[in-house]
Amino acid sequence: MKNYRKPKQQNDYQSRYRRHRRLVRTGQVLMALGALVAIAHWVAHLAPTGQGPSITEDIFIGYPTGALLLLAGAVIAGRTETK
Repeated sequence: MKNYRKPKQQNDYQSRYRRHRRLVRTGQVLMALGALVAIAHWVAHLAPTGQGPSITEDIFIGYPTGALLLLAGAVIAGRTETK
């Protein structure tokens, strides 16, 4: 026998607001992680000579990863609130 339940109403303004706030907080966390990655990479460059990050880490891991996380977080956190 099939279960014919009434689906939840998706137009509930409170659930939309909670989802929006969750997305904003997630974006803010991503931006903070991106800043931490970039700062950690910068601190790694301050190490004595010969102990800094390699060229591969410079190209793929350091600043580009931090910038990508920062940008993705800004896009997610900057979404306009639902009407």
